[in-house]
Amino acid sequence: MRIVIALGGNAMTAADGQARPQDQRAAITEAAEPIADLVAAGHQLLLTHGNGPQVGNLLVKNELAADVVAPVPLDWCGAQTQATIGMLLLNALDRALSVRGLGARTAALVSRTLVDPDDEGMRTYSKPIGRYLPPAEVEKLKAHGQRFVEVPRRGWRRVVASPRPRQVLDLPAAEVLLEAGYVVVCSGGGGIPTMRAGDGSLHGVEAVIDKDLTAALLAEQLGADVLVIATDVEAVVAGWGTRAATSIGRVSSTRLREIAEEHAFAAGSMGPKVEAVIRFVERAGGSGIITSLHRLADALDGTVGTHVVPDETGTGARSA
Repeated sequence: MRIVIALGGNAMTAADGQARPQDQRAAITEAAEPIADLVAAGHQLLLTHGNGPQVGNLLVKNELAADVVAPVPLDWCGAQTQATIGMLLLNALDRALSVRGLGARTAALVSRTLVDPDDEGMRTYSKPIGRYLPPAEVEKLKAHGQRFVEVPRRGWRRVVASPRPRQVLDLPAAEVLLEAGYVVVCSGGGGIPTMRAGDGSLHGVEAVIDKDLTAALLAEQLGADVLVIATDVEAVVAGWGTRAATSIGRVSSTRLREIAEEHAFAAGSMGPKVEAVIRFVERAGGSGIITSLHRLADALDGTVGTHVVPDETGTGARSA
């Protein structure tokens, strides 16, 4: 099968959210194992990934060094983190594939995503990025024009403009590599947000694109059989944190949309994941899975995870 896997931020950092170089290297090395197992099973894989903690760290460096070197914009931060995380993934995957005796090759693309200048997301600030911060640190950064929202029991997090992805501009290169047998890393962090000027030229913009929505677009444009959103839970849970919590198993796209409307999944976490798999299933007719990174093989076998399928194939749920 051709599978697109979107790796959540938990795959790129330590369990406590730290994103030091050693934390990222260790986490990505661990993440490569279940991915290599899927390659060994004969699947064709394209990976995309989050970059929130890494971009957040770059933004902190921007602020601290602003009097010495000019701060770089968000599109530059996206490109830098694509390259860094891509390099770490390539090294980890090469190692994991070699251990399994596989000759599969890997490649990472610094890749752009086209957005619309009139998109509502360019006028609102809804995308959370970076670390959770205490109030004292937030007040300092607000003075530099940054915007924050408070997340209960977690802290404060910066929010930025987040337009919807319209086109993965470098998809043709990714497809050539897939057809040549490569495991491809593409559109990290949702892709570098890019607009087309009136003369046809392209330029980056100050925004962040949700990586799960770009993953759905990637999967659709590639004709993927399955879109997997790999996160830190085994399945979507309706009524999370309540006595009525229910883990969602096999579910139609229409029913999952109804559940999302009933339970209002958080915009900064499960909401975009649910929207992404629904969008892919409805537009492309494939199947979408939301599950834990470390249960990828089990999820593809149908034993764990939330499986989103076209309407005629039924629904299901189980108690959490």
